[in-house]
Amino acid sequence: MSKQIKQMQMDALKATFHEVRDLVVVDITGLDSIADNHLRKALRKKNIQMHMVKNSLARRVFDEIGLKVPKDSPYWAGSTFMAWGAGSLAELSRTLDEQLKDFVKKNAKLKDKLKIKGAISEGLPVAFDLALKMPTRAEAIGRVVGLAMAPASRLVSQLKAPGANLASQVKTISEKKPEEAAAPAPATA
Repeated sequence: MSKQIKQMQMDALKATFHEVRDLVVVDITGLDSIADNHLRKALRKKNIQMHMVKNSLARRVFDEIGLKVPKDSPYWAGSTFMAWGAGSLAELSRTLDEQLKDFVKKNAKLKDKLKIKGAISEGLPVAFDLALKMPTRAEAIGRVVGLAMAPASRLVSQLKAPGANLASQVKTISEKKPEEAAAPAPATA
């Protein structure tokens, strides 16, 4: 391959991945063109794109754009497909895992041909199992908001508790029958 062609491919990879920060690295070696087309079509419906990369060129480009995957990483063994999209790494991982499992159910002979190597989040390698357990952006924001509001909600409930107890006692007294409330206490002599 000539230097000009390599440079053109590297420029194309830079243009494709310049804003991508979350990826899943997949090996789909051995898929025939029809199965590959069906898989890509199903993933496109979920807003996930796939791109096959030449490992040596991808390593160079990723180093230049800040995605630091070590050269001896198992991500670079065999053929490499990069999948990205779907909002966050958690959504991408969950959707990709679900789609690949559904795809294997429909085509059992492809079970050994689809393999997820791992994930890359914000330029750092991440185990795929961990990527599946990561919270989505909405889940993370919800947790932070819940944690931030917890002390305030506890304080409000503690401030309201004495008033609620007093109101409960007043209500109980007001619901008593007038005879019980007005009955004089027996005198002891």
